[in-house]
Amino acid sequence: MSRRVRWVIVLALCLVAGLAASRIHAQTTRATAIAAQTAANDPWQFPSDDDDKPPTLGQIVRGQAVDLALLTGFVVLALVGFFRKSETLKTITLVASVAYIGFYKSALITIVNVYGMLSWNLPTLRDGFLTYVVFGFMLASTILWGRLYCGRVCAFGALTQLMDKVVPARLRVDLPKSLERRAAYIKYGLLAAVLLVFFITRNPLAYYRYVEPFWMFSRHATALEWTGLGVLLVATVFVRNLYCRFLCPLGAFLGLVSNLTVFRIPRWSECKTCKICEKACEWGAIQGPKIIASECVRCDDCERIYADTKKCVHWLVIKKKSDLLARNSPPTVPAGM
Repeated sequence: MSRRVRWVIVLALCLVAGLAASRIHAQTTRATAIAAQTAANDPWQFPSDDDDKPPTLGQIVRGQAVDLALLTGFVVLALVGFFRKSETLKTITLVASVAYIGFYKSALITIVNVYGMLSWNLPTLRDGFLTYVVFGFMLASTILWGRLYCGRVCAFGALTQLMDKVVPARLRVDLPKSLERRAAYIKYGLLAAVLLVFFITRNPLAYYRYVEPFWMFSRHATALEWTGLGVLLVATVFVRNLYCRFLCPLGAFLGLVSNLTVFRIPRWSECKTCKICEKACEWGAIQGPKIIASECVRCDDCERIYADTKKCVHWLVIKKKSDLLARNSPPTVPAGM
């Protein structure tokens, strides 16, 4: 592993650890200040049942051990499916994401969390422990492999990918490549606009539901919000992964982070002329010999093609060269004749 890779990994881990340590310190400081104020107001300082000591990290972990175990199991499932490039395990992961991350926990990372990180307006470790874990995994996995979170962990992205598996292909509308590439920039404009509004108003909770549909898993919304969600899902029937590809501000944020990705998908010299992977990519992330890291969600489609020695042009060329060398090489003469 190169020095650059080690430094990137260390910085990512330090960021996550720093966020957690900061919240523990803030909790302790706030509790100390409350205790001092209480002592000033109560000179007798009789023992009180209302004393609220900040919990230790161990107490927080033990209190959420079941949720942490379930989340760990889900992450292991996602990573095993990713490394094995298994379509079956990927489908199971998508279903588990919708069921567990979505409807059961409703624990999706949103643009509000990004705003909280940038403005240092973070929840206490006790109240947001699992959020810190998921957010840390999201950042670390993006730096290591790219937008893995978008492709496997995000429950809304998982839902639209499962829709893609059941919607008849004849209903799909293939956007022109030029339009598709331009539309991909919309989410970056939304990211900038949303964060600007958040920083001006200091009230992200009043607006985020109009730019992110993740609230659907909580099943609480206004009639206007449900109508907008219905329109979005109907549009997704015709344009696959519409929201994730063109409208998601969180996806735009991870797209920016993915420029730091360490372990990228390999490309061969034959990729300059072969179009098999480019046609197979449902995310518009392949442009000729180049994979656009900010658009790639590590869906495995092109990587499975790379591994297919009977389909990938790279391996076919190697086999053809090997066969030509075998036919043109002079026959060997047994020793002693």
